[in-house]
Amino acid sequence: MLLITNIKKLVQVETQPRVWVAGKEMSNLNCIDHAYLLIEDELIVGFGAMQDLPKVDAQVIDATDCMVFPSFCDSHTHLVYAGSREVEYMDKIRGLSYEEIAKRGGGILNSVKLLHNSSEEELYQQALVRANEIIAFGTGAVEIKSGYGLSVEDEIKMLRVARRLKENTPLTVRTTFLGAHAVPEEYKGRQTEYVDLIINEMLPQIVAEDLADYIDIFCENGFFTVEDTERILMAALKYGIGGKVHANQLSRSGGIQAGVKYDAISVDHLDFTGEEEIACLLDSETMPTLLPGSNFFLSQPYPPARAMIDAGLPIALASNYNPGSSPSGDMKFVLSLACIQMHMLPEEAIHATTINGAYAMGLSETHGSIACGKKANVFITKPVSTYEFLPYAYTSKLVDTVILNGKII
Repeated sequence: MLLITNIKKLVQVETQPRVWVAGKEMSNLNCIDHAYLLIEDELIVGFGAMQDLPKVDAQVIDATDCMVFPSFCDSHTHLVYAGSREVEYMDKIRGLSYEEIAKRGGGILNSVKLLHNSSEEELYQQALVRANEIIAFGTGAVEIKSGYGLSVEDEIKMLRVARRLKENTPLTVRTTFLGAHAVPEEYKGRQTEYVDLIINEMLPQIVAEDLADYIDIFCENGFFTVEDTERILMAALKYGIGGKVHANQLSRSGGIQAGVKYDAISVDHLDFTGEEEIACLLDSETMPTLLPGSNFFLSQPYPPARAMIDAGLPIALASNYNPGSSPSGDMKFVLSLACIQMHMLPEEAIHATTINGAYAMGLSETHGSIACGKKANVFITKPVSTYEFLPYAYTSKLVDTVILNGKII
């Protein structure tokens, strides 16, 4: 057993676990002052005020002046990729847009070329470094997408690497097949044929190897249409695979409505979201997921988080860790961006990076909050004054001790 004592504040506690937190409830954060947390095997088995601490035989960690949070749940990443794209970063500084860089052979297709020329072992070793990095940042559960393969062999190669990370690291990993990330060069002008390839060749082989928990589509002008998106989501449902959608990043693409229509567990980005899209989401069980790291890195307007929460929606926040538009997996920085740039309250941002992120991966029953019976994925901060200090001190390294699956990492 593992016992954490004298916790200054135990954050995000639940006696009646919820699948998500929405609207006004996102501003209410349940905490216990001067608390303890008891862990047995891989699970949380008890918590409360120190005055109620039971007598147990356990390894003790004294968390005086420190806080304990549930680990971050990062529900949107492209953690498996080859190399980096800092040359495009310089193009951005010189004023080229995301679309202009893509038309010059950069963007996603640049990563496709790099990945094709990398072995599975090389990809795994690079991704393992990133996985250990996000663990140190406080992340305990992560979704990893394919999408830099765009061929049967390379998409499978990416998903096999993600599976190895699941098997060989303490992270809880969900994998997502994103063959519809971009149209390969050889299919230019034959986009429907490429969608056929995704549905008829890629998807069956990925299902046969049990490599994907979800499927995703980049529904956007210049990428995949609403019709493409619906075809792919429908095909995946026949295999029992749920959907996600890259939606409304560059325009009002119809991706939100397509995702809701096919019961996608999340729709992500949502930079262009208005009253029609909000109304559509309110009648659904689809989690709106915002990726402010991309808006920061690309110097683009942020999605309307405040309007979405005020309308009663839940919000998840994720890092979008990838080489082109968000080369960071630091979820604490995502907290800061949410508060500073999207005017979310710290309480709202904490819900969005924990329990709501867990929902967007189908993990809210086991992750995302401090509750008995949930996975013992938590982190202990360095001495801090308040939980608001985490997003406030946006560059300070405040995660001190990481515990995943009940073990100190």
